[in-house]
Amino acid sequence: MAHCFVAVPPSRQASRVLAFLVGARRWATGAVLAAAFGAVAAQPTDSPLSPVLAEPPHAAPSGRFEPLVLPGERGVVLQALQRSERVPPLRYRVIVVPGSGCAGLGSFADRYFAGLLHAQVLVLHKPGVSPGDRTAPADCPHSFVSRDRHSTWLAHARAALRADALQRQGQPALPQLLVGISEGAELLPALAPEVPQLAGLVLIGSSGLDPQEAGALQARRLGVQDDWAALAQIVAGAPHDSVVVQGRSLGYWRDLWNWPLTLPLLRSPWPLLQVWGSDDALVPAVAYTRFEALAALRTAPYCARRMEGADHGLQRPASGVDGVQQVWVWTEQWARQPAAGLCAPLRLLREQQQAPSAAGTS
Repeated sequence: MAHCFVAVPPSRQASRVLAFLVGARRWATGAVLAAAFGAVAAQPTDSPLSPVLAEPPHAAPSGRFEPLVLPGERGVVLQALQRSERVPPLRYRVIVVPGSGCAGLGSFADRYFAGLLHAQVLVLHKPGVSPGDRTAPADCPHSFVSRDRHSTWLAHARAALRADALQRQGQPALPQLLVGISEGAELLPALAPEVPQLAGLVLIGSSGLDPQEAGALQARRLGVQDDWAALAQIVAGAPHDSVVVQGRSLGYWRDLWNWPLTLPLLRSPWPLLQVWGSDDALVPAVAYTRFEALAALRTAPYCARRMEGADHGLQRPASGVDGVQQVWVWTEQWARQPAAGLCAPLRLLREQQQAPSAAGTS
């Protein structure tokens, strides 16, 4: 199989051929960053209940993000951000697992999560990433690339969440949501048992399929199946995990190739809310719809929402609307009546949108 390894030589930078996958595993695109620096708290939404939840004009934010250090495994520390509720009363807590790359969220977290009015928020960062880092995904240093893989990230994130739960002992119990953005969603099923009072999982820009399957569908969408197959041969070959291919270590690719996501999500006992954009250029629509069909068989509640005209980061460039804030509108609605379930806001929205058409046929 050595000839296959030579056919696609290792390189630190991702080639144009497979840039689609490296790009698809980011979570903060330029569009998301631009939206994050806008006035997102009062963006228009497609929810009929959103005006009720809009922040009052006179309400000044009561919480801003502050840095936090949490222990990982074997002496490694994780940089994190935490924030109290922006508007009283405190109703719930949100733990965020962002996607790939080596940039931090410190420069835009306040605005990106602005719509989480009544929630405490904890945002994890990958090992070696600080909140203030702004390195582009293609320029991540070798020290980061050599360590970056799902199994390592999961081990450290699990240790950090255990420490977080320990620190919170004795505090009033709050329902918590675990939010995964793009690649970060691939860790949610394994991290969920570490979160006390977990009320549900939220997937943003993640298909829910095993990452290898989602990647193969994207390769087919772009007509680069041969390159995906060549990468698969390298992954199955003899080179050491530390060898860098297409901008990632082989350890990263091998974890990705064997990482389970679909079955753990289908079997998980927690409510699952999934949101994605119809114009997502990084994850094909067929990946989302394939998982949606499977998830209909879950015993736990499942709800999905496709945002028309939105991209991978849930941005709608044509209208300037930030769809991420719409997701927070739904979590805020749920937090007002948590007994109704995490999917209640989407169920109500669907019923209200169907009502006019039903009236027209009566």
